[in-house]
Amino acid sequence: PTRAQFVRDKVLEAALDDHGETQTRGDALALQGLDVLDVGCGGGILSESLARMGARTLGVDASASNIAIASLHAAQDRLLAPAAGRLAYRHASAEELVREPRRFDVVCSMEVIEHVNNPAAFLASCAELVKPGGHLFLSTIARTPLAYLLTIFAAEDALRLVAPGTHTYSKFVNPGELVDFFARHGTTEAGGQPWISRTFGGQPARREAEVRGMVYVPWRGEWVLAPRVAGSWGAECNYLFWTKNISHLICSGGHGRRYVNKTRPYNERLGLFVHRLKGIFNDSHEVCPSWAAPS
Repeated sequence: PTRAQFVRDKVLEAALDDHGETQTRGDALALQGLDVLDVGCGGGILSESLARMGARTLGVDASASNIAIASLHAAQDRLLAPAAGRLAYRHASAEELVREPRRFDVVCSMEVIEHVNNPAAFLASCAELVKPGGHLFLSTIARTPLAYLLTIFAAEDALRLVAPGTHTYSKFVNPGELVDFFARHGTTEAGGQPWISRTFGGQPARREAEVRGMVYVPWRGEWVLAPRVAGSWGAECNYLFWTKNISHLICSGGHGRRYVNKTRPYNERLGLFVHRLKGIFNDSHEVCPSWAAPS
């Protein structure tokens, strides 16, 4: 799947950046030995792909029926059976896991955030579950006219490919909102630093975050990653987002973070963030109030 490909490629790329080519894993077992969490795992399609890449994978979902379906499907493969220790499922939410001590090298949450009522709190929970130096992967839908046309008007109302009411346009999340969130996440703690220290024309530094569009190719019947050079147009509808918990770099002394934090004071950046949201969403839909709340 395209999402698993993106996770694999980013983990390998980050390992290459941090340790050099000789210490990176091969493609087949790119996640070997890593603890991976799939939040909102559904039927377990992504969880199984991650486990097959060598990860110790935990899939969680708020729906007990989804967990039952995922567990039944995994049991048909002896490599993914519970006794193999590669894949496990739990009926739980990210917020419940935060209260437990276990943390993960990779946390994924695909097509979930556009359905939650408090996206800021959900993002904070997912971020809290990432180990220092670990990765957070998200996929969601941008709040654009094109996304409305394709995901609601076409897929729900016209073609009935998805049940009407599955998506709520006002809950769609623009890439810039995720970048802004992680440009301030962590700054509320004493001596804390944001996960994204600076942006260039609204785009984060490559080693801190990435936004990558996904495009459905109907004649191939599959999703493909938009080229990196596609820029913002590639993320006008479905897109993937990656960022990294850099707290281990902040605490590591001389061999620490490569970037100097040039971000504005928290209160000023938060004010600019809210102002930007008002400008982005100037039609009849209201911005979810939870985006304006500090994490």
